[in-house]
Amino acid sequence: MKKLSLIFFAGLLLAACKSGQNYQGVTVPVTDRFQQNDPGYSQTISEVKVDTLELDSTLNIIWFDLFQDPVLDTLVAKALERNQDLLIAAETIQQAQSALAVQKSQMLPAVGYSAGASRGNFAFNNSIPTSNLLTGFGSLSWELDFWGKFRRLNEAARADILASAEGYRATRLSLVSTVANAYFQLLEYQLSLEISQQTLALRDSMETIIEARFEKGIIAEIDLNQAQIQTAIAAGSVPIWERLIVQTQNLIRVLTGDIPGSIEAGIPLREQSLDIFIPEILPMQLLARRPDVLAAEQGIIAQNAVTGAAKANRLPNISLSGLIGVAGTQFSALGSNGASWNIGASLAGPIFNWGALQRQVDIEESRTRQAILAYERTVLHAYQEVENTLANIRSLKKELIAREAHVVAAVKAQYLSQERYNQGVTSYLEYLESQRQAFDAQLNYAGTKQELLSSYAVLYKALGGGW
Repeated sequence: MKKLSLIFFAGLLLAACKSGQNYQGVTVPVTDRFQQNDPGYSQTISEVKVDTLELDSTLNIIWFDLFQDPVLDTLVAKALERNQDLLIAAETIQQAQSALAVQKSQMLPAVGYSAGASRGNFAFNNSIPTSNLLTGFGSLSWELDFWGKFRRLNEAARADILASAEGYRATRLSLVSTVANAYFQLLEYQLSLEISQQTLALRDSMETIIEARFEKGIIAEIDLNQAQIQTAIAAGSVPIWERLIVQTQNLIRVLTGDIPGSIEAGIPLREQSLDIFIPEILPMQLLARRPDVLAAEQGIIAQNAVTGAAKANRLPNISLSGLIGVAGTQFSALGSNGASWNIGASLAGPIFNWGALQRQVDIEESRTRQAILAYERTVLHAYQEVENTLANIRSLKKELIAREAHVVAAVKAQYLSQERYNQGVTSYLEYLESQRQAFDAQLNYAGTKQELLSSYAVLYKALGGGW
């Protein structure tokens, strides 16, 4: 027993050692601010180690309250509670947690039992009488983690849990952004339908007037044909928007975990406020906010630990085993001669395997380098997405001002052109052109405002969650 105790305590002492290197963080370039927040500012690029960053405390602020649309808030809340993709992502976290529990069990002794009954001539000699043998044993086996192999695998499992949690949060952000984008598209389609119906009513009434004038011989047939063409164009656009409205409503219903059907919209697109405050988020903060970046870092941590475990596989394994139980020729005699027991230790290790274990280490080290490169790529894509979205918002604001001025001028020109035509001052072709421009200007305005509102939703996701 003294020898066994010495082996046990030696194992505890060596347990402080782990093969492979601990995760040291990754150094990535960062700028002091996003270029699109101040286009005239010259950026300063520096480097930072990502393992020194802390999560921004403003992460969980309810950002979509800024839109002040209760219907949108309700849809987002319902989607976060009932969306199947989000629930699937939550199950992934549960699986990763169970995988960690399984991995931790590898560090503990395995306890089992066995029992048996047999009858026969054990020496295969007829001179030996036939007898019974009854046994019952409990067993214990324990592979000591001398080189930290199991602890490295535990690190990898813990990193997988964190990566799964970040994947869940990424799914949440994507879901919120998708619901908001679909909602704003629905508002655009509803406004476009309204514009198309108004234009159809205007052109239909004008066609009636033109037809009456043609029948009296006041105008040529070409004017009637042109009026009919414009009415048909407006009439053809109405079912397009109706179809898109139904499809978008169905999309939103599915995103919120409901059977496809209609939904009631909230604030109309024209009345949606654009007075949305965007706080300054520094590029460095993305490294501690965005779930895809954080998940990529956990991928490095997991792969680094797997590399350490691969290195430990080249070293000897030391195991302890024990067996205790009873044996006898009949139940009444079990244990009559005392307990039967056995205890021992074993050492097993590779000597020559044609470099297979070293090649496996090489593979895992290569995968670690891949994980680092994937992290760096994710960081660059994060910067790119934010810069592009900020540029979209800044340019769409200017574009919307121009679109609004275009609508005002085009609608006024349509009215004046109709008056001029009714008084015989101008041709019908001029009036038709002014009609077309007014129709297109209103639809373009609706599309631009929807793009701007959706860009704020994309920014929410790009910045890694509210502010």
